Formats: sequence, C-alpha cells, structure tokens
Amino acid sequence: MEKTIHYFENPGIENTEKLIELVKARKEELSIKNIVIASASGSSGVKLAEMIEDASIVNVTHHAGFKGGDEIEIETKYGLELEKRGVEIYAGSHSLSGVGRGISNKFGGVTPVEVVAETLRMFSQGLKVCVEISIMAADAGLIPTNTEVIAIGGTGKGVDTAVVLSPAHMNNFFDLRIHEIIAMPRP
Repeated sequence: MEKTIHYFENPGIENTEKLIELVKARKEELSIKNIVIASASGSSGVKLAEMIEDASIVNVTHHAGFKGGDEIEIETKYGLELEKRGVEIYAGSHSLSGVGRGISNKFGGVTPVEVVAETLRMFSQGLKVCVEISIMAADAGLIPTNTEVIAIGGTGKGVDTAVVLSPAHMNNFFDLRIHEIIAMPRP
C-alpha cells in the first residue's frame, strides 16, 4: 500500500481549509464515520461541519479555567452553530496533562504523562492534540474505540494536523493506534 502525507510548510490557521479538504477525501476513501476536532473557540469545528456534512463530529474545546476563571472558551456564535449542525461539544480535563500539570506547576518536576505529551510533540503539536482529544472523546463516550476515526488538531489557532487512529480510553492509553498521518506541518 502506498499513501502520501501532506506536509504544510508552517503550522497554523492558514492550513485549516486545505486540511479539511484532505480529511474529507480520506474519510470517503476509508468510509470513516467519526471525526474529532480540537477547536477551542469552535470556529474550526464549524468550518469542518460546513465542509463535511455526513459524519458524526465531536468538537473538543478547552476545559473551564484553562485560561483562568471558570469560563469555557467556545464562542457563543460558534457553539450555537455547532449545536444546530448536530456537532457534539465536549469540554473536559486534558488527558495528557490534567492533574499532573498542576503538580508540576506547584512543585516542579515532570510527570510521566508530560513525557508522553512531549514525545508526541516531537512529531508536531497537532499530533499530540489529535491523540489527546481522541482519548478525551472516547472517555466521554462520544467516539467509539472499536473502529478507526479521524482526529484533527493544530498549533495555536486553526488546524494543521490530521490522523487516522483507533482511539483508546485513558486507562488503556497504550492500546491507541495511529494508522495514518493525513497531514501535518513539517517540523
């Protein structure tokens, strides 16, 4: 089997539309029904739902308090549009930081989960995000773990990375399998 990986010259929002086009093509080739996307504001999630209408989509946003206070970052206008389009919105603790980050912030040092996250960042920030949101959505019961899904992540704003993977729950983390990289920024 021969497949190609699309490499973006730089990470960031300017890759969002092209990435979704690549995801749409691969979704159709593999008959994948579930897509999980990281979109803190909901903007990229809306763009995905506009461009791909025949999928079960989960939009993962940051947990409350991620940037301080008790607010969730999803913007009202995007949240309403996602709901209108039948997209699930999920906000929860990050599986690759969580309480471990709080311990490191308070006492210093590094937790094993932070080592895993940093290892995934060796490929790209977006790849780490794809793995993380897949675990989060699986733990919430929003995507299946017995079939391949497409996970979409990014670096800062917008999305620039997509993978085909079989998700796993947090307690079975090492059962997660990345089958294909559809696209990512070239490190």
